[in-house]
Amino acid sequence: MGKKQYRIAVIPGDGIGTEVVPEGIRVVEAAAAKFGISIEWDHYDWSCEYYARHGRMMPEDGLEQIAGHDAIFLGAVGFPGVPDHVSLWGLLIPIRRRFQQYVNIRPVRLLRGVSSPLAGRTAADIDFFVVRENNEGEYSEIGGRLNRGSEDEIAVQESIFTRRGVDRILRYAFELARKRGRHVTSATKSNGIIHTMPFWDERFEVMKAAYPDIKADQFHIDILTAHFVQHPDWFDVVVGSNLFGDILSDLGPAIAGSIGFAPSGNINPEGHWPSMFEPVHGSAPDIAGKGIANPIGQIWSGAMMLEHLGHGEAAAAIVEAIETVIADPRLRTRDMCGSASTVECGKAIAAALG
Repeated sequence: MGKKQYRIAVIPGDGIGTEVVPEGIRVVEAAAAKFGISIEWDHYDWSCEYYARHGRMMPEDGLEQIAGHDAIFLGAVGFPGVPDHVSLWGLLIPIRRRFQQYVNIRPVRLLRGVSSPLAGRTAADIDFFVVRENNEGEYSEIGGRLNRGSEDEIAVQESIFTRRGVDRILRYAFELARKRGRHVTSATKSNGIIHTMPFWDERFEVMKAAYPDIKADQFHIDILTAHFVQHPDWFDVVVGSNLFGDILSDLGPAIAGSIGFAPSGNINPEGHWPSMFEPVHGSAPDIAGKGIANPIGQIWSGAMMLEHLGHGEAAAAIVEAIETVIADPRLRTRDMCGSASTVECGKAIAAALG
């Protein structure tokens, strides 16, 4: 078990992030009280609103301000009026890259009391992880625009795959599989992307040879998305590049009932830098300020944070409390066909911890 006292950097961000983060804190605090954990929360108002005031998403020394924390608890980034590439590259992506959070891990699990949109599927069929490479791949800064506004306009975007970067994400996936069902699936597209994806496949073969006890297979990304829908029970740990992992880790929660449930961790496995925990759903400006956002993605991300810090029992208690609450239709938010507000749902989960 990890130490008992922590400093967490809190960045609610934009949109519904400012509504779900307080509920995430509420539930983590309830679990912390139950299991004897002390948490100090340091709040930062970095957001698109901050950008409107200061012309940047965070202070120039923002990364230095949070580098010494034990973890980062993020709500959401992005709001109309600030282009998405400005908001993400001004806050989220610098955190992921400066702190070498090269693993993005997202559980895909059908919770007890939730119905999948896939007919006949139960919790036994949908329980796997998507492991996404988080620092390189298709999301690079290399490229540019030429002849803007003319008929000869050109846009070039380079993908960067390094042996070090590919090997470390594949190794993480195989190690995770060793702790679970001993099965890794690789997302590729080497029949159409001629350089980077064959390289990914080659490194996957090397890693597979190093883990002979792990079943390993691979699918092209297009048919893999179909298999997620038709055969979710096939999967245990799915690993993909930055782009493919991003796509799959939104599709996964959709088949598990709602993207509003979906948590994620941006992990620096070596522990040299703080890891960051955030819901998958984003800032959802269309429902921001209405008090109807589902807080479970944020709350479950808090459970992942506690598990990362070495408190697996507290994390499991939060997930159990989530399942207890959503079994009661009156305590579900609207995306779950309920009528509870964000705060009502969060308070019920905190109370369920006892």
